[in-house]
Amino acid sequence: MKRTIVFVFSFFLLVCAGVLSFLVFYPRKYDVPSLQPQTNMLSWSLATGSEIAYTRIAAKGQKKPFPVIYLHGGPGGFISDETVARFAPLSENGYDVYLYDQVGSGHSARLENIEEYTAVRHLRDLEEIVKKTGAEKVILIGQSWGAILAGLFTANHPGKVERLIFTGPGPIYPVRKELEAMAPPDSLRFKKPLISNRLASEKVKNLRSKAVSLFAEIFHRKLASDGEMDNFQTLLTGETNKSIVCDTSRSPGAQGGSGFYVQIMTMRSLRDVKDPRPALRNSSIPLYIMKGQCDNQVWGYVTEYLELFPRHRLVVIPDAGHSIADEQPELFLNTLREFIND
Repeated sequence: MKRTIVFVFSFFLLVCAGVLSFLVFYPRKYDVPSLQPQTNMLSWSLATGSEIAYTRIAAKGQKKPFPVIYLHGGPGGFISDETVARFAPLSENGYDVYLYDQVGSGHSARLENIEEYTAVRHLRDLEEIVKKTGAEKVILIGQSWGAILAGLFTANHPGKVERLIFTGPGPIYPVRKELEAMAPPDSLRFKKPLISNRLASEKVKNLRSKAVSLFAEIFHRKLASDGEMDNFQTLLTGETNKSIVCDTSRSPGAQGGSGFYVQIMTMRSLRDVKDPRPALRNSSIPLYIMKGQCDNQVWGYVTEYLELFPRHRLVVIPDAGHSIADEQPELFLNTLREFIND
């Protein structure tokens, strides 16, 4: 009898181990849109080793001396044809406009060594891209994580930045936790998005994706292919997009192009980033911030930018979330033009 119990228990453990191994190690497929060709896409081979896909929209009429560089969110976001269309009208005001997929996402190359996906790598890529424009100074537009990257660049190269425009900016790293509890003024009438980013993530993540993330963070290696995990990231982004709008019926659908490993490893690297605050404090560079009424980024993060940059202006966009352009495209463009021509 005792032998039978031991046998049954051992068999049960073996089955459990087999099921667990299957769930963790067997590649998964995701029914998501594939990465689509992008109109008029060009490429740079940077001195950093990054192969970067980008779009340049040439200035119309009398050309301004300072080009615009757009830094997408994420990390792991990408430039779509819709993104290009949103920023193309700025060229009518005389600006060359550059939009690029950051390394590890979109049409830009993936890195074999995922340890190289760091905020510093993105910063060095941006330094090289600014050189590629040939301009003395540039105007940086940063969305979410793109604002974090723009802040780091400005701290290192203040003489290269004509002005900064942030939309839904993420926090300055290292994050000051006390800012997360800061309540916005009632007069701004902020609202919480209907769905939180965490709730959306928990709905999509599975045992294998969690194991791959953990393996990447601990061992700095790929447990799964870029193709599989970028598809997972596309699925995840499609779900978390519901947290970046006021009205979930207007959330952007899933599109191929997201980068998984660059997202995991870049966020990890931000824990060790050099504090840019001392270099940014009392900056003379004009800072313009656009924040949606339902932005999922806490109010306290914005207040810190306003403290560091004396020459600032903040506009709250009604009935819009973290992705302002998806719900208020006309107001987004008009405000952007106002900022850039101020």
